[in-house]
Formats: sequence, C-alpha cells, structure tokens
Amino acid sequence: MRRCCIDHITVTAPTLDAGAAWVQQALGVAPHMGGEHPRMATHNRLLRLGDALFLEVIAPNPLASPPARPRWFALDTLQPGTEPALATWVARSPDIQASLAASTEALGAVEPMQRGALHWLITIPADGALPLQGIAPALIEWQTQEHPAAKLPDLGLSLLQLELLHPEPQRIARLLGSLEIDDGRLRVGLLAQGSPRLVAHIQTPQGLRQLPLLRSPAPG
Repeated sequence: MRRCCIDHITVTAPTLDAGAAWVQQALGVAPHMGGEHPRMATHNRLLRLGDALFLEVIAPNPLASPPARPRWFALDTLQPGTEPALATWVARSPDIQASLAASTEALGAVEPMQRGALHWLITIPADGALPLQGIAPALIEWQTQEHPAAKLPDLGLSLLQLELLHPEPQRIARLLGSLEIDDGRLRVGLLAQGSPRLVAHIQTPQGLRQLPLLRSPAPG
C-alpha cells in the first residue's frame, strides 16, 4: 500500500532563534533542539504533536558551509528580516517512489537525507522551491523503526486540524486523492484572495492555538 499520512508541519525562518521565538509566542511552548542537516546546511528544532507527528522549525545553519545546490523549503529566498512562517507540510509514505509516481503534482526528486543517526528519503525540487507554494507536501519515507516524534518529550500538544487554503481547492483535493491521504485533520479551503497559506489548529496546555497566531483587529 502507498497510503500517505501527515508526518510533520514545517516552519521556516531566517534564523533558528527567530523561528523558535515565533512558535513559542503562538503556542506558548518552546521547541526543543533537533540537529543539523549537513547536505543542506540547515538545522532545526522540534515539538511533538503526537506519537508519529511533530512540528519542525528549520533555518539555514550559519556555521555550515553553503551547499552546492539550493537549500530545501525555499530557505535561500528568506531575507534576514523575513518573518517566520508555517511554510509547508510533509506527508509520510511507506513507498515514496510509488507515491511520487501517483502524485498529480510535481513534488521533486527523491533524495537521501540524514540528521545524526536518523536517515530518510524525501522529495526535494531541484530549485529548492515549495510545490504549490507550500500547499503540496513534501513526501518522506523514514528508514528507521521508531518515528522520531516518539523520542520527543510530550508537552501536551496535538494537531487538531491543518487547513490547506488555495484558489483551486479541487486541484488540492485531487492531489490528496492521488496520494491516498484520507485524514480528517486535513481541510481544503477556497482562498478568494491573497497567496496560498496553511493554518494549523493545535491543542496546547493553554488551550486551542493557531499557527500562524491569529491577531485581533486593531480597535477603532
């Protein structure tokens, strides 16, 4: 079977500290240090959202030599003052090659990746861009028996819903169908104006929170 499911959601930022602070402001919980991705010259921090689900904050690693190719998740497009953003999500597949072949959208090429002792396969476009501006997921196939989320501390967070807002919702629905993703936490919505975006609804010890943080309108 090639049925996919939500694996993690990804926050991109020009620096890891900026991304972690943005997540902490929104969710009230600070992400834990993850590790480095030598091939991409990036590093990350993580928050557990379930037994096999997590939130990742990822940024360029200023101490690493720049890679010979564009970094993933469009990180090379971020300027020093760019605000962190919930940029995309990642879908787990038991057979990444079969899932990629079935996808109605171009998701990139399958590449091996490593962070410490963790190894996995993941789809990455050659130019490092986010397919469908982040609404389409990257595909991942872990090469480990235990999901990395299981090793993260349980701080009482869980993903309740991930909204995929796009001007062509039927196109997104076809993509999810081609990947055999049937998850009640995914909601495809019509975006009448503005750029495609994701909204994550996360249960926290302080109550339900949204990422990005939904700000109240200014008085008057």
